[in-house]
Amino acid sequence: MRINSKIQIVGNKVILVPYKKLHVEKYHQWMLSPLLQELTASESLTLEEEYKMQQSWLNDSDKCTFIVLDKSLMMDKESEIEAMIGDTNLFLVDQEDRSLAEGEIMIAEPGYRGQKRGWEAMLLMFRYGLETLGITRYQVKIGLSNTPSINMFKKMHFLEVGRSEVFQEVTLEVKVSENWKVWLLENTRCYDLLPCDHDNI
Repeated sequence: MRINSKIQIVGNKVILVPYKKLHVEKYHQWMLSPLLQELTASESLTLEEEYKMQQSWLNDSDKCTFIVLDKSLMMDKESEIEAMIGDTNLFLVDQEDRSLAEGEIMIAEPGYRGQKRGWEAMLLMFRYGLETLGITRYQVKIGLSNTPSINMFKKMHFLEVGRSEVFQEVTLEVKVSENWKVWLLENTRCYDLLPCDHDNI
């Protein structure tokens, strides 16, 4: 989405930045991993295809993506490439009804899993979707074997609404009620929308 191409979201432990050309090579290396392909239900792409995909995420009006940076690593190294640990996405399911979005989170660097980075990044994305994009209902689709992710979203008050044995995935959903909004704001107290360098997008 062009709307998020010039901003970054700064949280407590992570920073979300637009997915730019400079991130593609490292992202491509991540996605050569069979485990990550399985967890994200993704297919292996060539580097050239990955560059085209990055431009698609930038220009398509129904896709919003950020690269997840570790905040302390970014402050130490001052390099987005070295601070990259994953990505998070929102996909607007229906172009007519733009209130429903499917969320995704991936912490690609093994050393940063299980440290609440994915939790914070996803909640920052949900808040951005709510306040900037007008999302009122979130959905996630997770492989049945991905127990940590299923448990994480259940802790975010998502409820199971469907299960597919064919695709081996479960669908969870949450509606943005007033209570959930209060809970979300309580859990994203560190949330700053700041301008970012948008060269080389």
